[in-house]
Amino acid sequence: MVASWREIGERVFVRRHVSYDLNVGLIVGTQRCLVVDTRASLGEGTDLAAAVRSVTPLPWTVVNTHSHFDHYLGNAAFPGAPIWASRSCAEAIAAHGAEQRDAVADGPEDVHEAPIVEPTHTFTTTASLDLGERTATLSFPGRGHTDNDVVVTVADARVTFAGDLVEEGAPPSFGDAFPLDWPTTLDTLIAAGPDGPVVPGHGAVVDWAFVREQRDLLARVAAAGRTGDWRGVGLPDDFAATARARCELQLRG
Repeated sequence: MVASWREIGERVFVRRHVSYDLNVGLIVGTQRCLVVDTRASLGEGTDLAAAVRSVTPLPWTVVNTHSHFDHYLGNAAFPGAPIWASRSCAEAIAAHGAEQRDAVADGPEDVHEAPIVEPTHTFTTTASLDLGERTATLSFPGRGHTDNDVVVTVADARVTFAGDLVEEGAPPSFGDAFPLDWPTTLDTLIAAGPDGPVVPGHGAVVDWAFVREQRDLLARVAAAGRTGDWRGVGLPDDFAATARARCELQLRG
């Protein structure tokens, strides 16, 4: 199946891929465009770059929503582009990007040849990117899926790109998460977000009712982590085991 762009707001697009069920975004202004995440290898990034050019010839800027390989290993396909990320994300890619790439066991054929292209621009709390007659706002709402998740908001189109702070089609992933913090981070996201479509890092575009339901699931996870009572949390056993381990790690400080 060939991925195609779906316009979910005026000049705001999402492209959902079979590979990792990953979403990428494209926000088009009058002077430049913003690409949200670049996929999992140079080949996948090159495919994405061509897809962007099928929509707009404008100069591009990139944002990496967090430091997991499937969201940034395509960076090299956007040569010369400013690449934005949270400061913690950029530090994690610099420190662990090659190790993470080399550990991928089941990915695109060229994943292990992907160059590590680190973000060139960072922020700690918020940043505003002027795309020409519209602004994309980058924010770090708190620890959740990782300690470096970035949310991209396009206020005039009422669209939010939530990265892997929100996941559709599978439970939230806890591999290096901060489950005790995650519900509060989603509270911040919910309070600040415009009332429009929410693009998760993976899966179908959702609404804020879905985000609130996922927040409630994560609140049950956090409560179970603190009390040790995991009955009725509502996670598959393998996800619950990972969540429990991450909760225990956080509690140990």
